Amino acid sequence: MIDAKTKVYCLIGDPVEHSISPLIFNTLFKHLGVNGVYLAFHVKPENLADAINGFKAIGIKGFNVTIPHKIQIIKFIDYVDAKAKLINAVNVVNNCNGVLKGYNTDGYGALKALKSFDVRISGKTVTLIGAGGASRAIAFTISYENPGKIYIVNRTLSKAEELAYSLRGRVDVRPCSFNDLYAFKEADIVINCTSVGMYPSVNESPFDCSLLKDECVVMDIVYNPVETKLLREAKALGLKTINGISMLVYQAALAFKIWINQDPPIELMMNTAYKALGVSDVS
Repeated sequence: MIDAKTKVYCLIGDPVEHSISPLIFNTLFKHLGVNGVYLAFHVKPENLADAINGFKAIGIKGFNVTIPHKIQIIKFIDYVDAKAKLINAVNVVNNCNGVLKGYNTDGYGALKALKSFDVRISGKTVTLIGAGGASRAIAFTISYENPGKIYIVNRTLSKAEELAYSLRGRVDVRPCSFNDLYAFKEADIVINCTSVGMYPSVNESPFDCSLLKDECVVMDIVYNPVETKLLREAKALGLKTINGISMLVYQAALAFKIWINQDPPIELMMNTAYKALGVSDVS
C-alpha cells in the first residue's frame, strides 16, 4: 500500500521501456515488507541535470542509471565510491540525507554471473564488445581476476583506446576494431557489453560467432530478449552461453543492499525476471 511514508526509487535511462527492474524491485519490496515503490523514468541526455536536481529536491531515495547516462551522471552527484571513480561509471545512486552517492555494481554483477556458470577468468583471453559504461565496469572488475589478456572491441577505435589506456599496468589489454579478427578467434570468453540485439532490435547481432573457437564462452549483458540473436547463433555452434538475466539480478541485488542494507533473495529475483520475460523454465 502506497502512503505518505512510501520511499521512491527508480531507474533512469534512454530508453527504459524494455526494463523489468520495476517488477523485480517492487516484488522485493512487497516480499520483504519494505514501504517503497520503484518506477522507471525516460530521461534524455539533455534533461539529465534537471532530472537529478529534481530527484534531490523531492527526496528520491535511490536510483539505478542505465544507458546512456552511466558516465555523464558523475558530473551531477555529490560523491562517487572509490571503485566507481576508478571505473568512471555509475549505475547506482543512493540518497543519504540529501547527499547523492554513486556506486557501480555492473562489474560485480557480471563477475558473479560468470562464476555462477563455473566460468573462471584467470589466464583466459577475454574479449569485450563495446567501450561504454558497462564495458568499463566489467573490464576493471575482471582485471582483478588475473586474465591472460583483454581485448576491447569497439566501432569507434578511439574509445576502445581510451578504455585500454585507463587499464594500463593492470593487465595486458589491447584496443581493437571489428576488423581485428584475432580478438574473436583468440577469445576464451566474449562478453557483449553493448545494447545491440536488445528489444526491439532483436534481429541484430554485434559480430559473427563463427569466428569463435569451440571452447569459447559467450555472454550477453542484454536480457530482453533472454536469448538474443548472438546467443542463439552461439548456441547453434555448440558454444556455452550466458544470458543477461544473471548479471541483471546480481547487480540489482547489490543495489538493493546499498539502499536498504539487506540482502535480497536471489532466487525470487531470478524467478521474477524470467517470468517477466515469458520464460517459465529457468533451469
